[in-house]
Amino acid sequence: MRTNTQVFEGGFANPVMGSQQIFRALMDALANPGRVFDVPELVVAPAPLTPVMAAIAATLFDHDATVWCDKSISASKEAIGWLKFHTGLELVSDPAAAQFALVKDVAAMPSFEAFAKGTSEYPDRSTTVILQLDGFEGENALTLRGPGIKDTQDFAPSQLPKMFIDQWTGNRAAFPRGIDLIFAGREALAALPRTTRVAKKEA
Repeated sequence: MRTNTQVFEGGFANPVMGSQQIFRALMDALANPGRVFDVPELVVAPAPLTPVMAAIAATLFDHDATVWCDKSISASKEAIGWLKFHTGLELVSDPAAAQFALVKDVAAMPSFEAFAKGTSEYPDRSTTVILQLDGFEGENALTLRGPGIKDTQDFAPSQLPKMFIDQWTGNRAAFPRGIDLIFAGREALAALPRTTRVAKKEA
């Protein structure tokens, strides 16, 4: 029987240095909401996972991580096999039980209410949702305000969830509870922590 080597190949060439590089970019992105950080192509995973999405997963997930994947990703045996082999994650079918969520089909993703928001005592027990995008030059530009932003920050991801501003306003109102978002572009990443205020950019 032929073995699909895609599952076993394509991880970090140097796991320590590679994961540290991605982790630093993620921490910088969370500290500077909406700012886009370029990252090199450090891993290669089976479709539909892009190198940036896969690198984030390989950095954040381990055998203790509970992860929910949308249908676009879970339908690929190769992609799921790669994630399991390189991270040891535990897949869950309920997004509310997930510490992390991987979303490729952003327009069809569940509402923010479907994910874990943590509790007032343990707000960290929430889902970090990682969205796979084409890039950061979308038509529906946003204006961001809040911690980590001096005055305002423009942000224009190529894809956004349905009714994003309304959903995000409700998410922010639940603080300290709420989800956080990481955006994985083709060669860059960005983030929106739950403390960020979002509005449609005025023309």
